[in-house]
Amino acid sequence: MLAITGGTGFVGGHLIDQALAAGHHVRALTRRARPPRDGVAWVEGSLERPDSLAELVDSADAVIHVAGVVSAPDRAGFAAGNIDGTRAIAAAARGGGVQRFIHVSSLAAREPGLSLYGWSKREAERVVETSDLAWTIVRPTGVYGPGDTEMRDMFRMARFGLALLPPRGRVSVVAVEDLARLLLTLAVEGGPRTVFEVDDGSDGYSHTALARMIGAAVGRGHVLALPLPRAILGVGARIDQLLRGAGAKLTPDRVGYLSHPDWTADPGRRPPPSLWSPAIPTPDGLAATARWYRAHGLL
Repeated sequence: MLAITGGTGFVGGHLIDQALAAGHHVRALTRRARPPRDGVAWVEGSLERPDSLAELVDSADAVIHVAGVVSAPDRAGFAAGNIDGTRAIAAAARGGGVQRFIHVSSLAAREPGLSLYGWSKREAERVVETSDLAWTIVRPTGVYGPGDTEMRDMFRMARFGLALLPPRGRVSVVAVEDLARLLLTLAVEGGPRTVFEVDDGSDGYSHTALARMIGAAVGRGHVLALPLPRAILGVGARIDQLLRGAGAKLTPDRVGYLSHPDWTADPGRRPPPSLWSPAIPTPDGLAATARWYRAHGLL
């Protein structure tokens, strides 16, 4: 029995699919009623409701904490969603006698001074690290795949041969299916008390190289890559918020960490091959993502 937060989201949805395919039972937190699904017990509640968290972890063998806030209006919003939420689910796990705790963080936690998001994810890691749980922390790099909405704008622009990019730097990515497989492995087989940084096994990509791979995925032979200065990104963030409000993908807080020159995974923090290795080559994964976007009318 796996207790999962964030199961209604992108990563959590893939995690539930894989858990069920492997024959496990899932108890998943949801804010709203969900259609019945074989193998899944939906628990209506939230990280702010201790009663629902107690129900979530009851008789669970492991907790996988995927839920988190990626965009908030202020410091308090990030603290509530990422720090307080992590503290609440960790306390519920302890109270329910669940020792194995898998925490999904972010590579942004490595540079907490660059953004409120990164700060809140690092502080959430500290909550887990100072607990007496059998914890493992996973810091994904850029996660993409079918069902993702965060990178959709890049795919849309690439169709027209254009890529508006952060200042020059390098980034790592990982397919959501590979990430979900690691989380499931850690929950079922256990893992060390450590922080893993996970990617596709490469040494990362320049923003331009990634944009061109996305262009190839959508069938565009040439993509004009335009790295933008941080100041221009800031203006773009304000425009995006005016146009899309709470749904904006580029926010002032994100500008802080997008402008950092090195978001590649640390090879020394990769999981050992005996535990997990990425299986999906990035060009193949990006092509599958583009096909999903097309099938759902999102390109």
